[in-house]
Amino acid sequence: MATVRGVRRKAAGRTVRGAAAVLAAVAVLAAPTAPAGPDQIPAAAVKPAFASVNYAVAVDQSASLAPEDMEAEKAAAKRIAVGGVSSSSHITVFGFAAAESEKQRAVDPVCPRTALDAAGRRTVGGCIGKLRSRKEGEGTGTDFPSAIRQGVHELSNGTDPSVPRVLFLLTDGRMDVTGSPQYGDPAHREAEGRQQLAKELANAAASNVQIWPLGFGPDPDAGQLAEIAAGGYQKGCVDLPSAKPAASRVKGAEDVGPKLEKIFAAAHCLRYEEGPPGERPPTTQEIGISPLATIGSIVVDKGDAEVDITYIDPHGNKVPANGRYRGSAFELAGAEDTVEALRIVDPVPGTWKVKAEAPEGHRSAPVSVSVLWQGELRGAITMDPPSPQAGQKATVTMRLQTREGYEIKNPRDYAGLRVTSSLTGDGFAPVPLGLRDDGKAPDAEASDGAFTGTVRIPSGAEGALKVTGTLTASGLNADTRSEAGQVAPAAPAVTTALTLPREEVHPGASVTGSLAVSNTSDTPHTLRLSVADVKAGLLTVSPAEIVVKPGESGTREVTVRVAAAEIFGDRLSADGLRLGGTVTVADTTEGDRALVRSPLSVRVTPEPGVWDTWWWAFLTGAALLAAASVAVVLLLRQRSRRRDPAGLVLRLVSGSGEVLGEHRAGRGHKQWYAFAVVEPHRNPRIERRANGPYAVRRSPEGGAVLRKRDGGRTRLTGHSQVPLADDLALTIGVPSPNPPGGTPSGGPGTTPGAPGTGGGGTYDAYL
Repeated sequence: MATVRGVRRKAAGRTVRGAAAVLAAVAVLAAPTAPAGPDQIPAAAVKPAFASVNYAVAVDQSASLAPEDMEAEKAAAKRIAVGGVSSSSHITVFGFAAAESEKQRAVDPVCPRTALDAAGRRTVGGCIGKLRSRKEGEGTGTDFPSAIRQGVHELSNGTDPSVPRVLFLLTDGRMDVTGSPQYGDPAHREAEGRQQLAKELANAAASNVQIWPLGFGPDPDAGQLAEIAAGGYQKGCVDLPSAKPAASRVKGAEDVGPKLEKIFAAAHCLRYEEGPPGERPPTTQEIGISPLATIGSIVVDKGDAEVDITYIDPHGNKVPANGRYRGSAFELAGAEDTVEALRIVDPVPGTWKVKAEAPEGHRSAPVSVSVLWQGELRGAITMDPPSPQAGQKATVTMRLQTREGYEIKNPRDYAGLRVTSSLTGDGFAPVPLGLRDDGKAPDAEASDGAFTGTVRIPSGAEGALKVTGTLTASGLNADTRSEAGQVAPAAPAVTTALTLPREEVHPGASVTGSLAVSNTSDTPHTLRLSVADVKAGLLTVSPAEIVVKPGESGTREVTVRVAAAEIFGDRLSADGLRLGGTVTVADTTEGDRALVRSPLSVRVTPEPGVWDTWWWAFLTGAALLAAASVAVVLLLRQRSRRRDPAGLVLRLVSGSGEVLGEHRAGRGHKQWYAFAVVEPHRNPRIERRANGPYAVRRSPEGGAVLRKRDGGRTRLTGHSQVPLADDLALTIGVPSPNPPGGTPSGGPGTTPGAPGTGGGGTYDAYL
C-alpha cells in the first residue's frame, strides 16, 4: 500500500497550483461591488443579476498528494471563490482523506458556510489556506462516501431547496478505504466502501445535490469518477447536455485551474473563455468579452501576490477597481492574493487588456487570464405573412439579439444554442416547428443568427394564431418570444408587400424602401407603420400612417431612419453594429390586423473621416504631385545632361589659325570641366587640371561656355574662337583623325580617335 501511495503522491504532485486557483473565482461574480471612489456612483446599489448557488468544495488531503498538489487545490478553491454570480451564494470548503483509527476523522472542515458578499470574500481565502496534506499516521486513505456525505449535509441542512446545490470533488481519483475500520473486516472493506458510495450517491440525488468530480494523477479511476457524477442529482441549471454533471480529468498542474473553471462554468451555467498562454510579467494579455454578457469576471492567476494588475476596456480606458464607470459596475477581489478577479456588471463588449507588472524578484511565475460570464440572449420572432389563410404556408424567423437590441456577429457567442418553436391557435392542435440557421432554404444565410422554418396553417384553423419560439443556451438566460396573428379571410380587402434593402449606413442616415398597397374595398383603410424588436430610438419609420383610398393600387415610399451617433455612445466601434428590427404594417380599420411584419437588418458604421470621404481626391493629388516630381526630376536630369561637358572636343589654335592640338573633355565637377594650357611656348597642349584657369561646359542653347579664372564667361560655337593667354585661342569642333598635338581626355598615351576617346565624333558631340 505504501508503494502505491508513493507512486500516487509523485504523479499527483504535478497537478496542484491550478487547483486552488479556481476555488478563488466565484466570490467576485458573486458579490455586490465595493464602495465607490469620488466622482463615482456606488455600485453596491446594483442588484445581483442572477440567482444564487450553494456549493461545497471537497479537497482531497490523502497521502498521495505532494505539497505542490495541495497548493494547486487551494489555488483552485480560491479561484472558485471569486467566480460566482450572486452575493447571496454560499460556499463551504472542507478537506477529506480517511479515518484509519478511532482518534482520526475522515473530514477536516476548514471554511464553514460563508456568504460570498464583500465580507465573506475577505475571509474565505484565509480559511482555504488551512488545507494541508495529511502525514502518515493521520489517516491517509481516500474516503469518498464520507466526503459526499459531508457535502450533502452542508448543502441541504438549513438551506433553501429552490437554490441549486453543487458539490465539487477534487481528488486523485481512486477510493481507498482499506485502512478504515468503520468499513468492517479488512477483507470486506473495499466491497463495503462501494456499497456506502452507492448509498451516499442516492442520498445526493434525493437531496438535489449535483456532484462534479475532478480527477488528477497518473491513474485516476475514470469509471468510478463517472459513477459519482452520474449518481448525484442530474438536472442542471438548464436542460442542456453541457449542464449535466460529468467527471473530468487533468493531465498536470498547469491544467487544473482551466479545467476546474470549465467545470465550474458548466455547473453554474456560466460561459468560460480561456485567455492566451500565460506569460511572465511585465506582460499585457488580451481577453474578449461577448456583447451578450450582462455580468462577468476577468480572473487572473498571478502566481505571485506581488504582481500588480491593471484592467483596460476595449476603448482604451483604465477602469476602476471598485465603483461605476461609463455604465459598468466594478468590484475587485483577491488583489492581495495569488488569484484575483474583477467582477463587471454590464461590461463593455470587445477585447479587454490585462496589464501585469511586478517588482524585481517576483517575475518568475506566468500570469494567466480567463473570463467567466453570464448573459442575456434575446430573440425577435416574425411570421410571414402575419395573418395567413388556412392551408397557406407561412415562414417563421427567429433572430438573435443582444440585450441592447443589436444583432449578434459571432456565432461563438451562442454556441450550443437550442431553438424550439411551435404554432398554436383556434381549431387545431399545436404544431411544432423546426427552425435552422444553416443557409438552406428557407434560411437565407448560414450562421447569421436568424433561424428560419416554414409551417402550413392547418385547414381547420380559424381566428387567432400564435407562433412561439424559445432560445436556450448554457450561460444565457432563456428567452421566449411569440407573435400573434389571425387567420385571414379568403380574399382580404387590403394587401401589402414591403421591400426594404439590406444596407450599410451611418448614424443619422436612412434606408428607403417601398410599400405596395392594394385596397379592393369601397372604404378607405388607415395603415399604421412602426418598428419593433429594437431598443427605443435606434430606428424610426416614416410615414407613421398611410391612408389607402378605395380601389387604390400602387406603391408608397417608406423611410427607416437610424439614430444619431450620440445615441450609440461607445458601442459604435470601427467595425460597426448591426441593428435588427421588425417593421410592422397594421390595418387599424380592421382592428389592427397585421399585414406585414418584415425583418430589417441595418449595419451602422461610424461617419467617415476626411480621408474616408475624400480619399480619391487625396490619391489624385498625390498622383499629380508624384507626376510633377517625376517631371521636375526628369527636367533637371535633362538640363544636367545638356550641360554635361563630357565629349566636348577642345581645340587649341595658334594666332595664325593653326590647330595645335585637340582634347576631348570628360565629366566635370559640378558640370564644369577644368583644364590648363601647358608648355605654351614649346609644345602647347590642353591638360585636365582640377584647379585649372579655364573650365568648360555645354550650353543648353548649343555649343559650350568657357569660364576663365577671372570670372569671365564666353559662349563658344562651332565657328567661334576665344582668346587664351600667350597668343593662343580655344575653339570647339569635330576632332581631327591626326591632330598636330595635344592629348585626348583619356590621358597621355591615348590615341585621338581611338574607340572610347571621342575621336571620329560629329558636331552632335557637343550639342
